[in-house]
Amino acid sequence: MIRVLFSPRKALAIALPLLLSACASTGDGSSAPTPQLVRQRAEDDALKSVGSDPVQMYAARTDGGFEIPAIDVQKLNPQYVRQVVSYPSEEKPGTIVVDQNSRFLYLIQPGNKAIRYAVGVGPVARSFDGGEAIIARMAAWPRWIPTPDMVKRNPAHYGPHKDGVDGGPKNPMGARALYMHKDNKDTYYRVHGTNDPSSIGKGVSAGCIRMMNQDVMDLYERVTPGAKIIVKG
Repeated sequence: MIRVLFSPRKALAIALPLLLSACASTGDGSSAPTPQLVRQRAEDDALKSVGSDPVQMYAARTDGGFEIPAIDVQKLNPQYVRQVVSYPSEEKPGTIVVDQNSRFLYLIQPGNKAIRYAVGVGPVARSFDGGEAIIARMAAWPRWIPTPDMVKRNPAHYGPHKDGVDGGPKNPMGARALYMHKDNKDTYYRVHGTNDPSSIGKGVSAGCIRMMNQDVMDLYERVTPGAKIIVKG
């Protein structure tokens, strides 16, 4: 059974009217919960939705008419499992922080916590070094077109795909993509899924930040266009 994951904002939007309508009058003389308590409960519920059973978190699923294979968690480094971690930060919740050296992506949450995802990155020479960017747009099962530099660098590999590849299981961008812009210009760097989960934790991408499809789908549901992304290392 696949667990439906919600963003903290979505969880708060759902929880707020339900809790207020249910608790506005308790009938036993106790007071209604404060807005701060309602918000904290919603945030706690959102973090719990990250999941605790890796088998369920990385199970096979159908999405957009495409089949996503399960990740064999027996072969997965336990550190690479999506999880909530302590992460003191001055960045506001909803900010994405990518540590290219440790190969982790953090989605900042309230209360000095973050949801941590494992990622694959590009070699130093091709990694994003622009510091901060904005997630300008997001797409499900995106179409992929290699850049002219990629085709020039490796024509045998990228040349056959120079006109683009439609979204689907054979597309190297996987199930979701978050497009990084800086100074209102496309950086041509993306946070995206992958059809090669063995590349997670390695520096083998063409420069983008890749995630397991199940993880990028989770991130996609928690992020909105305009979110800040900080790339370190």
